[in-house]
Amino acid sequence: MTSMTTQQCVTLTDAAVTKVTQLLASEDQPLALRVAVQPGGCSGLRYQLYFDDQAYDGDVVSTYGEVKVVVDEKSAPYLSGATIDFADTISKQGFTIDNPNATGTCACGDSFH
Repeated sequence: MTSMTTQQCVTLTDAAVTKVTQLLASEDQPLALRVAVQPGGCSGLRYQLYFDDQAYDGDVVSTYGEVKVVVDEKSAPYLSGATIDFADTISKQGFTIDNPNATGTCACGDSFH
C-alpha cells in the first residue's frame, strides 16, 4: 500500500496552474506534476519537473484545482516552501522555481545548493 501525505510542500502560482492544466489537457490518462531534486548540475542539485502516473510511498501531494503536484519524500525537505511560476514574456519563458532553501544557484537557474 502506498502512503502519501497531503500537504503543501510547493506552491504553484496561478500562471503555473494554468500552464500545467493546458499541458495536461492533451494527455489521455490522469497525470500528476512530479517535482524532484536530483544530484547534478553546476551547483550540486538540480530540479526535475515532469508528468508522472505513479504514486510512491512517502509522496507529498498538493492539489490546485485539477492539478496534482507530487514531491517524493527525499526531495520534500529541499523544496518545502518553494514557489513554481510560469512566465511567457520576451525576457523570460518557462517554469521557474523560487526556493527559499537554496543557498546559492548557478547562472542557468536549473541547479542550486
